[in-house]
Amino acid sequence: MMRRTLDFKGDFRVGTAFWIRRFLSVFAGAFVVIAAVQLLKGRDVGYATLQALVWAAAAATIFTTSRIYQSRRGQHCAICKDTPEMQDVGAGPKLD
Repeated sequence: MMRRTLDFKGDFRVGTAFWIRRFLSVFAGAFVVIAAVQLLKGRDVGYATLQALVWAAAAATIFTTSRIYQSRRGQHCAICKDTPEMQDVGAGPKLD
């Protein structure tokens, strides 16, 4: 279960653990894709790993920082519903 905190304005914000997990999942996904592309291009494993580490860190940092900024401004992605606030909105009846 995701931990949410109630701030002084009365709206819910996701906790630090949520954003750390989000960063790590984006980092892992980007690392795998970038390393695979570098290896398919014929680069050696050391170069592919280094490039994947650098670019995955950059991509995950930019993505996570922008999502934190948008989340704090109350702008949520209606398509992906990637934050707990949006998962509760319009979810419809839960089928068990």
